[in-house]
Amino acid sequence: MKRQILVLGAGFGGLEVSTLLAERLVDHAEVTLIDQNDSFLFGFSKLDVLFRGSDPEKLRLPYARVLTRGVEFRQERILLSDPHRLHVRTDKSYYDPHVLVIALGADYDLAATPGLLEGGYEFYSLEGAERLRDQLTYFEGGAVVISVLGIPFKCPPAPYEGAMMLHDLLVERGLRDSSTIHVITPQPAPIPVSPEASMAVEAAMSARGIKYTRSSRVRSIDAATGVAHLKDHEEAFDLFIGVPVHKAPPVLVEAELTEDDGWVHVDPATLLTRYPRIYAIGDCVELGIPRAGVFAEAAARSAAEHIAVSITGGGAPPFRGKSQCYVEFGSGEVGRISIDFQPGVSNTATMEGPATEYADDKAQFATDRRRRWFGL
Repeated sequence: MKRQILVLGAGFGGLEVSTLLAERLVDHAEVTLIDQNDSFLFGFSKLDVLFRGSDPEKLRLPYARVLTRGVEFRQERILLSDPHRLHVRTDKSYYDPHVLVIALGADYDLAATPGLLEGGYEFYSLEGAERLRDQLTYFEGGAVVISVLGIPFKCPPAPYEGAMMLHDLLVERGLRDSSTIHVITPQPAPIPVSPEASMAVEAAMSARGIKYTRSSRVRSIDAATGVAHLKDHEEAFDLFIGVPVHKAPPVLVEAELTEDDGWVHVDPATLLTRYPRIYAIGDCVELGIPRAGVFAEAAARSAAEHIAVSITGGGAPPFRGKSQCYVEFGSGEVGRISIDFQPGVSNTATMEGPATEYADDKAQFATDRRRRWFGL
């Protein structure tokens, strides 16, 4: 009888681990992939919606097109996960798999920053990007504050990409001279793992007249007065854009899969949780690496290898977070960052560009995954 493998969450990590397990264990296991949504959207597509006029519906990739033989997709909402019994209940069914892979990502907690829901904007969700896009059509210039509201957060370059692309938009509309852009972050650098990339981002923002404040955090905003409150001062704004506080999905907290810091912890070599046969990958996991789709994908490759050998025998190398990500600098230029994480051993990161040639490289990155996961 084939083993049953259940994957919760169909983002970068869930799609890749499902694909790999189905390929590797075609004669040994059946893979079920569950997500509450009906389609996938690359995270960086939200910048295309926000600044390039892309139609969100044309960017969605329906999960019904998941073509990998051996993977069954089900659109269901997870209600309960019991790690002690390896039992999962959804709004439509229940499961008792042989192996469980948690790839549920991170949720956004807009209420964690007082005033953000009432008077601010965000572009990390598709709905938020559409709402901000609509607001920008009426923006007539003024003070823009872009603030990272908590650590960790997904896609570390995104707030800086947003600032530089907003600069281009305001220049195009003739509003740049009547506007200011100020990026505020609690981080010590834009991309802490890569001094080279951080220096490039800081230089690019400086050249565009974008103010940058590091190691500082907005604690609340007041929409009525247009003021953001920090620890030691206040910052006036006409438009406030926040990167929301992130948190693990409540179903994982309720299942006591998270630790005191609010995140799921795993063995850094195997990606196993403290529960046998339960693995966790991606943004819901605290592993000392950035939250980003490419690293969820890297973790998926390692987890799939460890799961496969647990069923068929053999050995697997420890997890290594080796991948590339891209940074939009505006004006069609993109930087490519190559990162190599060995948890507990070493971290290295180098950047190439920015240059227009890496925009083509980024487009090919998306094309390869559309073809691999969806047959497009």
